[in-house]
Amino acid sequence: MVTLPRRTAKSAGLALLRENAGWVAASLAALPNVAPIQDGASIAIEGIPHLIRHAPHGRTPILRGNALHVPGDPAEMPQRVANFLRGHAKIRLAARAVAKAASIGLAPCRVTVRDTRSRWGSCSAQGALMFCWRLVMAPPFVQDYVVAHEVAHLRHLDHGAAFWALADILSPHRREAVSWLQANGLALLRVGRPAGAAPTRSAPTGSAKAARAPWLSAQNP
Repeated sequence: MVTLPRRTAKSAGLALLRENAGWVAASLAALPNVAPIQDGASIAIEGIPHLIRHAPHGRTPILRGNALHVPGDPAEMPQRVANFLRGHAKIRLAARAVAKAASIGLAPCRVTVRDTRSRWGSCSAQGALMFCWRLVMAPPFVQDYVVAHEVAHLRHLDHGAAFWALADILSPHRREAVSWLQANGLALLRVGRPAGAAPTRSAPTGSAKAARAPWLSAQNP
């Protein structure tokens, strides 16, 4: 996907692609391979690999040990698994966000999860938090940091020194979480997407007013 400024002709975008065809091809080739969501495949939940098994009976997916049993038409398995993970993410991330906000005397006006392509979370000026449901596939310490980052924006809608100090109080996992997402984030964004899909590199998140500062930067104070 090529994003162009407003009033820019499509021909300019096509010319840009032609000029950088080699780089585009190399970038696509470098994307991590991700197994399709199907019976016998493995998918991470809370950072732990779980085997996906087709269940002949039942109405909803069920976690048993390190296996996710998915009923229904096998052709619908990718969507059923995604729906299950989305629901799991909403419960886990919302609970973590509410608890962290309460610890500093605040409360988000709402918490939602979406299937984003370029950010792991955001905080609006009105106090609404949003998280990418794919975070539920990451280890808990990664989820903890991303949630802490967005909760800190409830008080500081910027990336100043006070913000980073509060974020580090809310979670001590910034550096290891940053490293993990930089190494594994693209793989999470590709799970369940069509072959050849190239999501935007997962780095920035932030609040409505904090713009798109490099929240993943482990070099911030």
